[in-house]
Amino acid sequence: MTDTVSQLCKLLEPFNTNGTVLSAATDISTDLNIDSVTVMDFVMEVEDHFDIEIPLNVLSETRTVADLAKVVEARTKKG
Repeated sequence: MTDTVSQLCKLLEPFNTNGTVLSAATDISTDLNIDSVTVMDFVMEVEDHFDIEIPLNVLSETRTVADLAKVVEARTKKG
């Protein structure tokens, strides 16, 4: 999962306008102070990068980078 977290942090970097140190514990919307539209832009980047689709109902339960990494890994194993 560490590799997935590091890839997600790299994808998240352009959205990190306040210079937060990105880690598995980073809360994507709260720590980075980004709105839902920006979160969706980020999710589209993640989906393109990993060639997966993340359902909205799963996304609503995803808060941290680690949560998202678990979702990504579960979706890539199904493919």
